[in-house]
Amino acid sequence: MTKRGKVMQLISFKKYKSLEEDDNTIVEKAISGDKDAIELLINKHKEYLYKTAFLYLKDEYEATEICQETVYKAIISLHKLKQAKYFKTWITRILINNVRDSKRSKVKFVDKFEKIDLIDDISYEQLEEKIDLYNAIDILEEKFKTPIILQYFHDMTIKEIGEVLQCNENTVKTNLRRGRERLYKILKEGV
Repeated sequence: MTKRGKVMQLISFKKYKSLEEDDNTIVEKAISGDKDAIELLINKHKEYLYKTAFLYLKDEYEATEICQETVYKAIISLHKLKQAKYFKTWITRILINNVRDSKRSKVKFVDKFEKIDLIDDISYEQLEEKIDLYNAIDILEEKFKTPIILQYFHDMTIKEIGEVLQCNENTVKTNLRRGRERLYKILKEGV
């Protein structure tokens, strides 16, 4: 079995019980080669990675593929991570780069209404509002879309978003403000 195959076997996107160790401890163990720590780390962040990928791609299969590729790249590059506290920022950067690479290499049609089964027990009106919001976010330019997704869907701070996007906090604030203005305009005019 290839090295990649072994790593992909390690990756399990099943439900996992709540984890009690903090990320820094787990990351430090993972960097030192502890396979259990690597698995714990992946399981702790898999849902976050999947949600982020899905918000960009609107396709379950492709989001899962991007997550697996992200995890694979993170595992083989884990030794390059200098500070454990930046793990989430680091892996988010890998994920966003993988999403961008995927979008550049593939042009495809996605029927956005096929994936509605992901949204549980909400009214028709709420569903329409969510679809309108997701469609409006999808229309935004990349420089506005990414900070909005990271702040409003993943509760990241301005500082964390700046680290992920490798730009200063003022740029993040400006892009968030302009993104919100564009979202308002798109939603007001109708998607």
